[in-house]
Amino acid sequence: MIRTFARAAATVTAVLVVSAASQFAASAQPVEVQLPANLVQPQVAGANDWNCKPSAEHPRPVVLVHGTGMNSTAWTVLAPELQDLGYCVFAINYGAVPRLLDPNTVVWGAGDITQSSKELATFVQSVRDATGAPQVDLVGHSQGGMLARQYMKFDGGSDPEDPARNVVHSLISLGATNHGTSFGGLQAMTVDLEAFGLPGRLVTPFWFGPAGAQQLIGSPILASLNSGSEVEPGVEYTAIATHADEVSTPPEGAFLNDNGTALVQNRWVQDVCPAATTTHDGLIRDPAPLYMVKVALDPTYGESNPAPC
Repeated sequence: MIRTFARAAATVTAVLVVSAASQFAASAQPVEVQLPANLVQPQVAGANDWNCKPSAEHPRPVVLVHGTGMNSTAWTVLAPELQDLGYCVFAINYGAVPRLLDPNTVVWGAGDITQSSKELATFVQSVRDATGAPQVDLVGHSQGGMLARQYMKFDGGSDPEDPARNVVHSLISLGATNHGTSFGGLQAMTVDLEAFGLPGRLVTPFWFGPAGAQQLIGSPILASLNSGSEVEPGVEYTAIATHADEVSTPPEGAFLNDNGTALVQNRWVQDVCPAATTTHDGLIRDPAPLYMVKVALDPTYGESNPAPC
């Protein structure tokens, strides 16, 4: 269906893409963006209580990292649920890029990933300063999962020389673009457009910003991120995916190879609830994947709470 759409909409897409070319042609490189002066940070209930102090039961703050085109309000379900369980919960807004046709508003999670990684580093440090906690747990959806890994590998989230000094204790990812994505066929559509002599390689950054192009299968940033080891010493990983994911495709690309270190649990939502029809966006709101997040944060949760199938 996507290929048929590509042929039918080729002329319209070409006009839009060419108009965006000057802004996104260098999307693989850091891009300076001018944000609106009155930029408002979205807020979500249950998160960012900067007076919160971690308890002995839950000693590490939980930092929620949204995906492409989203913001902290993606965590409308999970944030208050974790707060009710006694966690100190924080939710970042990162990667703001002005809308192409309306520069007074922004799209979050669309900016250059190397810059967003530094934003995450600053945010996590603020959480540690406010709470006094030496370590945090990260929960990342889609781009948020691979962005967390970028932060750990390149911007101070882990210390391979001395894992006891890691800032991140554990990473729980939901449909993460760890090995890139075809965006449910969008990458194939670009090939069709190129066959028509149109600038198909600019379609993804036009719709999803620089971060979109950087998450395509085979991108240089993903090659760098996955070179050597895919995991950092001392960090515990839970990679959650769903067979019905239509955005982070193929879905198994969300899983990580721990090279036999036993640092990673790769889990399908359907391992817990076989009949689950959870989609990509459902990973941050459906009971089954959110149950899996809670168990990954605290294994004792599963001892007293059955899976919500």
